[in-house]
Amino acid sequence: MRLIFPPQEGSPDRSGNADLTRHELAEIYSYPSSDRLWVRANMVTSADGAATIRGRSSGLSGDADRSLFALLRTLCDVILVGAGTVRAERYAAVRPHELWEDLRRDGLPVPAIAVVTRRVSLDLTTPLVSAALPGARTILITTEQAPADLRADAAKHAEVIVAGDDTADLAVALDALAQRGYRRVLAEGGPQLLGQLAADELLDELCLTISPLVASGAAGRIAVGTNAAPMGQLVLQHVLENQGYLFCRYTRRRSAIA
Repeated sequence: MRLIFPPQEGSPDRSGNADLTRHELAEIYSYPSSDRLWVRANMVTSADGAATIRGRSSGLSGDADRSLFALLRTLCDVILVGAGTVRAERYAAVRPHELWEDLRRDGLPVPAIAVVTRRVSLDLTTPLVSAALPGARTILITTEQAPADLRADAAKHAEVIVAGDDTADLAVALDALAQRGYRRVLAEGGPQLLGQLAADELLDELCLTISPLVASGAAGRIAVGTNAAPMGQLVLQHVLENQGYLFCRYTRRRSAIA
């Protein structure tokens, strides 16, 4: 991947020609601080704004995007994802070989996965739950309205966080994750989860891959919600390029950048 924005003063080889090294990539995607909660989202879209092809985001991806996907997972403490995306993308527990192991710092060898599931509508026998590594158990974020027997059964296989009455309160959920030491959060979707994070002003950063494809069709956007909820002015931190793919990193204007 090569850096195309911002240009690096005094380093012409870093303003569009040379590929960044693994450690340089890790540096520009590093979290501001491990001591504060920081919520980063990683999403992909086609050039015409489609979030999926035939219902899945994998059709929009490429080798560089998959490599960045692994890096962002390497740097985080926990992966936050909606139950619908878990089913559509066939999520499994993270394994060390899927990460940039030499760059994994602090704590467990893999990040935990936290699934937002309002009614515990998740197959508890799936490898996402049953094959999670010790110390990185899958976390289910649910509500008071989820049936008590389902919550009790889920607690036998995963960690359960009750956040909200009928709808998951993501602020409560994120605070509960932070209290457990999960402060570097990576949200991987889907669109409803990203829309809610934006609406609740909980999103600090958006990493957006723009795929050089025109998807057309009726595919949805990367963020949806019942009401328009602008996240506010974003600040473009950098743009990388590889084989026509653009990798944009934005932060909220109010957020401090380390």
